[in-house]
Amino acid sequence: MAQVTEITERTEDYLEAIHNIMGKKGYARVKDVADVLGVALSSVTEMFQKLSDAGYINYEKYSGVTLTESGRRIAQDTKKRHTILKEFLMILGIDFAIADSDACKIEHVVTPETLERLTKFVEFVGECEEGPLWLDHFKHYYTTGEYIGCPPEEREKCLNQ
Repeated sequence: MAQVTEITERTEDYLEAIHNIMGKKGYARVKDVADVLGVALSSVTEMFQKLSDAGYINYEKYSGVTLTESGRRIAQDTKKRHTILKEFLMILGIDFAIADSDACKIEHVVTPETLERLTKFVEFVGECEEGPLWLDHFKHYYTTGEYIGCPPEEREKCLNQ
């Protein structure tokens, strides 16, 4: 089997799926991963061998797999990117299922700088119990197409809420 020499989107998806399944069961089987990723059992078996050869999983045929330390780090990093992106998209008003699907695609290409800024933004919005006023204005705008502006004399107050 060919060895995984670079961390591809596919590698990240498999490791993240294994990580999530391990969180529930302690290990992952071929069928578990196939069900989560919507791929054939033979594809998972082939990828398990590649991930094992690369040192990302502990794999023995016909039994469950677990992540190695390097596999776990990659999976956790991928999951973190996914979670931040999904939360950001949901702040923008995107439906959960769409946000989750889009985050899965974006998580592989987002730069560390962009992710850091998005993380801070999600944390910032999360600190406000009711959310900032401008976010309510944005929600109104994307729902109705109507802009709610602040009167010039109250602009500073609006920006600080």
